[in-house]
Amino acid sequence: MKDIWFKVLVPFFAVAILVGFSTGWAATITVGALNDMTGATSDVGKDYALGIAEAIHYVNDMGGINGKKIKLYQFDYGYRIPEALTKYNLFKRLKCVAILGWGTGDTEALAPTVARDKIPYVSASYSGHLCNPEKTPYNLFFSSDYSSQARGLITAWFDKKWPNHKDYGNRKPRIACCYMFASPFSSSAIKAAKDQANMLGFEIGPDQDVSLFAIDTKSQVLGLKEFKPDVLLHTNTVMSVAATLRDAYSLGLGADHIIVNWGYDENLPRLAGKAAEGAMGSAPWAFFGEDVPLMDKVVEYAKRYNPGIPMEKRTIHTVQAWASVLGLAEAMKRADKAGNLTGPGILKQGFESMKDLEIGLGLAPVSFTATDHRCQTVINVYEYRNGKFNALEKVDLKSRWPDKWANEWIGW
Repeated sequence: MKDIWFKVLVPFFAVAILVGFSTGWAATITVGALNDMTGATSDVGKDYALGIAEAIHYVNDMGGINGKKIKLYQFDYGYRIPEALTKYNLFKRLKCVAILGWGTGDTEALAPTVARDKIPYVSASYSGHLCNPEKTPYNLFFSSDYSSQARGLITAWFDKKWPNHKDYGNRKPRIACCYMFASPFSSSAIKAAKDQANMLGFEIGPDQDVSLFAIDTKSQVLGLKEFKPDVLLHTNTVMSVAATLRDAYSLGLGADHIIVNWGYDENLPRLAGKAAEGAMGSAPWAFFGEDVPLMDKVVEYAKRYNPGIPMEKRTIHTVQAWASVLGLAEAMKRADKAGNLTGPGILKQGFESMKDLEIGLGLAPVSFTATDHRCQTVINVYEYRNGKFNALEKVDLKSRWPDKWANEWIGW
């Protein structure tokens, strides 16, 4: 598998950087893309990077931005924050009107600079810290944020699973969190998760420090044996989440598992085997190949531009990359139509004019306002059973806790 990725991606990125250099168009718009192909989150980053370039091809084939072609500059930064800062300065010199970013650590580190430079930054970090436009006005994404996902997952487990537990009514449910303490990405939702758990009456156990590179988590699982959790919340990417599920299964921990989106994809059952049975997770988009609007184009462009990668190896991360690109493209089209294809124009006439926008790809309608950049209020929760990801519950946080949604939770 590693050889397949290497053979395909090295020439792929040599081409991707040059997307849009043909002269058949009257004008071009430059967009930067920062991706992790070789670093700590490359287990999910490779597929997302492919989706970014494939979706840009699709946008250009459909007429670009009102007749203007997107020229994409795409780089692997290896999940290194200093390298992200270097590439950001390059994007500025290339006069990119917007950037498609990646990780939480680098996105949060760049947020003040992005706001000063007024460059829209559509990241693959869904950190709740990026959703308050008073603090991070130029940071946006097309997903539910990690904090909302954690709240929704805990609520769905509490609603659907806890009432059927043998100890229901006799004690509080027990939850513990497994994540990489030093990772801004992995730790970003933990405060919100514990707040939700406390609100619903959980007993909270000891956090377990699980590296994003972990392949053996037996010591962490054994550290939970005395607490006897009913459910574990995982906020890492899929490789280390799968390792934790395998070890929890083999050591008989007996806990259920709830997983934020980057750890919940088609590779989870491939890596965790029977330990993935019953695992619950959030998925704001459809899984690769599902029968939803635009999925036929996602598959078509994957086959056209990266035929060396078998379709069965592609994942939901390709789909979410398309959501990022199509969302940004829509914002740029609106700004361009308003005669203001600038950073402030893309923000105000673009993103913040979106009200119940239907992108497709299984994504719920998208809305942004000048005071709230949380574009999703409903958390889609799935359960993996009998070889399939099955829809379990939609948790509407805004409807269920309107005051908290409006007044307390933004920016967590």
